[in-house]
Amino acid sequence: MRSPAARLLIATALPLALGSVLSSCARTVDTFKPRIVISSPDGGGVSRQRNFTVQGYALDDIGVTRLTVDGKAIPIPASSRKIANFQFKTVVQGSKGQFTIKATDAAGNESTLVLPISVDAVNPAIKVAQFERSGNQIRVSGVATDNTRVVQVIVDGNRLNITPGPSVQFYAETSGIYADVQAIDAAGNSTTFRAR
Repeated sequence: MRSPAARLLIATALPLALGSVLSSCARTVDTFKPRIVISSPDGGGVSRQRNFTVQGYALDDIGVTRLTVDGKAIPIPASSRKIANFQFKTVVQGSKGQFTIKATDAAGNESTLVLPISVDAVNPAIKVAQFERSGNQIRVSGVATDNTRVVQVIVDGNRLNITPGPSVQFYAETSGIYADVQAIDAAGNSTTFRAR
C-alpha cells in the first residue's frame, strides 16, 4: 500500500503527463495564405508588347497546390511547392489588360492577385538644360520625362541615382568631348541623346 505522499505525487504527475501527451498530438492549424509575387514584366505591369510572358512565384510555408490565371490552371513544378515558380503567355487586347492570379495551399488557404497590364510603346524624352565643358571635364544636367515612368538614367554608361517617376531631373559629370544620355522607362523603352 502506497503512502499518502506517494499517492499525492502520482495524482499530481498524472494530469501533467497526460496533458503533455495530448498537446503533442494536437495539430497546428495552417492560417498562412500564399503570397504571389510578379517578377516580369518589370515596372508594375507595363510592357512594350501586346503579347508577352508573365513570370512570378507563389510562397507558402506548407506548399502551393494549385495556381490559376483567370480561372485556368497553370502547371507548378513538382520540385518546388514552397516557392512555386510559374509563367504564362498572354495577349493584351488594346492598351490595357487585367489578369487574376490565384494560389491555393494544401490547407485550402487562397490568395488572389489582380495584375493590371498597360502596353506602352512610347519612348521617354530627354531635355538637356545645361552642358559645360572645361578641358576634358563635362557637366551635364537636364530632365527625362515619360508618359508612364522613367526608371533609369545613364550617362556615358554610368547609371545615375534617381527617384523613378514621370519626370526625373539628372546631373552628371563625365569626361570627353560629349556625353551620351540614356533614359529608360518602366516598359523598357529607351531614348539616347548625345549632348555636346
